[in-house]
Amino acid sequence: MPSLLTVPALLSALLIFFLRVGDMSLDTMRLLFVVRGNKKVAWILGFCQSIIFVVAISTVLTHLNNPLNIVGYAAGFATGNVVGMWIEGRLAIGHAQLTIISSTRGVYAAQKLREAGFAVTEIPARGKDGTVSVLHCSVLRRDLSRIQELILESDPSAFMTVEDMRPLRRGFFRA
Repeated sequence: MPSLLTVPALLSALLIFFLRVGDMSLDTMRLLFVVRGNKKVAWILGFCQSIIFVVAISTVLTHLNNPLNIVGYAAGFATGNVVGMWIEGRLAIGHAQLTIISSTRGVYAAQKLREAGFAVTEIPARGKDGTVSVLHCSVLRRDLSRIQELILESDPSAFMTVEDMRPLRRGFFRA
């Protein structure tokens, strides 16, 4: 068994690591585009991902005598998932359905969101402790942090949830 600490052995493991980070980053983003129904981008990402994968796995399989290659492969896989999530979060592509439940300041929170250019649907509802306002806001994902700031300023005790969504027809989205 060759020494693990030779320059070629270390470079091989590093190459596999970076190939796998790229492969899994593309895979994570591809999956998110599939879920959002963007076929063209999903196809392009899948094509590039599979080429990188073939190069990475063939490098590992042709050099099985170097355990660092296997470690590089596994570490690249794990790191690539995180990197892909980070990239996708920074791109903030798509739409989100925000639900805000306010027991005291729902009307005010809705007014502040509208003043900022967001469409809001107000629904009176009954919660565990009485009457509440339920606000629904369909927004671009890149606007979520701004909306969260507005809600926290207008009602710090509001309960908020967010879900990814795919708009089917019509509606208002801030330009």
